[in-house]
Formats: sequence, C-alpha cells, structure tokens
Amino acid sequence: MPLVASTYAPPAWLRGGHLQTLYPSLMRSVDLTYDHRERIDTPDGDFLDLDWKTTGRPRVAILSHGLEGSSHRSYIRGMARALVRHGWDVLAWNLRGCSGTPNRRLRTYHSGATEDLAVVVAHALAQGYRTVGLVGFSLGGNLTLKYLGERGDAIDPRIRAAAAFSVPVDLWASAQQLDRPTNWHYVQYFLRTLRTKVQHKAARWPERLQAPGLTEVRTLVAFDDRYTAPLNGFRDALDYYRRASSKPLLTAITVPTLLVNAANDPFLGPSCYPRAIAQDHAHLTLEVPAEGGHVGFPAFNGDGLYWSEQRAATFLEGAL
Repeated sequence: MPLVASTYAPPAWLRGGHLQTLYPSLMRSVDLTYDHRERIDTPDGDFLDLDWKTTGRPRVAILSHGLEGSSHRSYIRGMARALVRHGWDVLAWNLRGCSGTPNRRLRTYHSGATEDLAVVVAHALAQGYRTVGLVGFSLGGNLTLKYLGERGDAIDPRIRAAAAFSVPVDLWASAQQLDRPTNWHYVQYFLRTLRTKVQHKAARWPERLQAPGLTEVRTLVAFDDRYTAPLNGFRDALDYYRRASSKPLLTAITVPTLLVNAANDPFLGPSCYPRAIAQDHAHLTLEVPAEGGHVGFPAFNGDGLYWSEQRAATFLEGAL
C-alpha cells in the first residue's frame, strides 16, 4: 500500500510535537483494570509477565510497550480498552524487567529482542485463539515490525494484522535525533530508571558487571554502548542499532500492517519514515500525520478514545 493521507488533527490548543508527547503521558488516566497477570518462562530461564483482559472472544491483540514502559502505561491501557470494546481479548506483555520485578538473567530487554515476542505469541496461540493481531508502540513497535519481517512468508497464518505507532525503524537515526538539546529532558527521564536497573544488576552480578561512572552516562547512545550492547551480545551501540532496527526487514512483511509515525515526532529522524518502501509494498501501509508527537495522538470525545486507538481498531478490523 502507498503512503495514505491521515485524518488526525489535534485539539486546537494542543499544538507541537513536544506538547502532544507530554500531555498524554503526564495527564491522561485510563479506567481499565486487567483481569489477571500470568508469568511465563522463557527458554533461557528468564520470565515474562503478561496482563490479560479477556471476554471470551476467539481473537486476541498482543500489545508491546515502549522504552521503560509497561502494561500499565496509559497508552497501553487506552489501546487495551479500545480493542476490548471492538471485540478483542487483549494480552499486554511486559518486557524483561518492566513489570515491577527485576528479571532473572543478566541480559536486558532491547529493541531487537523478537525472541521474547515470539514466546508471547506462541503462548497466546496455545490458548486456542484463531486470530491474533499485534500492536506495538515505539520500541515495542520496532519489535513488532521486526518480528513480522523476520518470519516473512513463514509467519503463522493465525497472525492476521498489525499496527505500530511512533516507531524508530532506524534506531541510529532515532538515537541521533534524541541527542539534540531539545530532547534532553526525554533522555534524562529514560536514563533515570535505566541506571537503577543497571545498579541492581551490578549488585547481583558484581563479577560480570561494574557500574562506576554510571551517573556520567548522559546520552542513550552512551548507555547503549556501555550496557545495552554488551549485555545482549552486540559489539557496540552501532552494531546494536544496525542489527536491531526493523527497517531492513519491512520489505519481507506479509500480513496487513499499519505504521503511523507523526511528522512532528521529536524522537524520529528522517529515515524513520520509510516512504519509498511503503510506496510499492503490498502489505505495509505508512501513515504520516502532520502532528501527533511521540506515542501521543490525543483526542477528546465522548468515548474517551485517542485517535491512535480508533485507528488501530479500524485497521485491524478492516484487515480481517
């Protein structure tokens, strides 16, 4: 599918990528409670915590959150609420170490860890669902797209559609964008909790991980170079960004997939808008609203849904 025109328009008083990013994160509250939490083991001896909202439907949407997020972030809960209203069961999973309990292994979650998403998808399919939809945000969107591209024609036919929002499909371009002075506050927000996780791991595995000078790490590139890459089998940050980016795999996607990246997203560099790839793609729809921010797209209406939530529900339904 080619690049499609977007219908999103923000409220008149909520203008600019930063405000559209910050307002939903800081001000939105979503009245959704998950039915239960389930812990499943991974093949390497770690675990993943899954939060379920079930209504007995034969189809399930699997939601993947972003960097330092969780299943309880408002954008995940809002999407879960919207999809339940549209006839889906929902499985919102927490990446390793993001559920409130440190993970067991020294390794961490990262942008390319599709093996964990594969474990979650396989577990959902084992519950008897006949239809699976995937929805990802930011880092979780990159995981979703990479997972689809890696499987290509061999993907399980029960995985029918996907939607991804605010996705750094080119991780190096996104890292360079986040290094800009105007994005300093976002980087420091992420680093605050990332440092805490490193300190916990260093205390547990002092012979394998040292954390002196951790507070001197002031950029995500420096953090990824010093911690994310070596803890997860990459040579350095650049090797990690190259191997974990979903963009090289977009051409291999074979299920209807929507990618929505706002033009004013403060996290995304120019190459995170794969217009040339989408132009002749049979399955990838790229939508670039002029506004929306990063994991934003706020809207105010009677049903309480943000534009991204209605867009995902409509796209998934159309794909089926």
